[in-house]
Amino acid sequence: MNRRTLLGALAGAAVSVPVLSACSSGITSLDGGGSAGSGSGSSADGVTIGTANFTENQVLGYLYAAVLEAAGVTTKVRPNLGTREILIPALKGGDIDLLPEYQGALLHYLAPKATATEEGEMQNALAIALPSGLQILPYGMAEDSDAFVVTRETAKKYGLTSLADLKKQNGKLVIGAAPEVKKREVGVVGLKDVYGVEFKEFKSLDSSGPLVKGALKKGDVDVANLFTTDTDIVANDWVVLTDPKNLIPGQHIVPLIADRKADSTVRKALAELGNVLTTAQLTELNRQVDKDKKDPEDVANAYAKQHGLAK
Repeated sequence: MNRRTLLGALAGAAVSVPVLSACSSGITSLDGGGSAGSGSGSSADGVTIGTANFTENQVLGYLYAAVLEAAGVTTKVRPNLGTREILIPALKGGDIDLLPEYQGALLHYLAPKATATEEGEMQNALAIALPSGLQILPYGMAEDSDAFVVTRETAKKYGLTSLADLKKQNGKLVIGAAPEVKKREVGVVGLKDVYGVEFKEFKSLDSSGPLVKGALKKGDVDVANLFTTDTDIVANDWVVLTDPKNLIPGQHIVPLIADRKADSTVRKALAELGNVLTTAQLTELNRQVDKDKKDPEDVANAYAKQHGLAK
């Protein structure tokens, strides 16, 4: 049996695929204690949704809440909790039950040297990498990948069109990103391992937010880690460096959920959202929050109603 056949068989045996593994150390509960309940897969007593600390993930969290509420599931959203290093232990520990994730980023978090890049292969690889008690549901149409971006001026000055070109400027350029990007494969580690890139300095800022984008505009950083659904990339005529060696995997949106809450009602509601939400629509929702300064919950609820996902 070859590797692909084996992965497919394993995924078929576990129709619900687990996702995200916790770090070997760190908190197990946002409240300082607690443990994951084994549960029997029921959302009858409600579902608590956690989100990461950036706009899009918060919008997705409220979209999850909107479609689940429409299906009769009581929800609570705990937005802006932080990074996977916080979210995954919280999910295992029972502080949250569900969170919006991204296929490739999640796989690299669980298995940094994973080579799968195609959506189905990544889903199978995630099934193997996940710890017990957690699973991923089917991924949706929408996706959002990491991007390494420079200004048009910087691209011309240093002759930058791809990530490979950065090596020519080793020791000269400053990169800005969220703190965790310094230690991630889709980040400073992978850029060095795959492309041989070394930076003059790493500046800890935020995830495709005002700090890193402001630093790029001012010239405080030369390279910024943003998300491909960030409308500021086009608005500012920034250059997304191409990735000829495929360091950055595909990033379809995928729900990560604890077994204890993954019943048919939750599965169906989230699958319906995944089959409707597109990348272009998600980008527009991000714009409404970041540019129009609308509340992410209001934006999510309006979208759900407009597309027949909520009353």
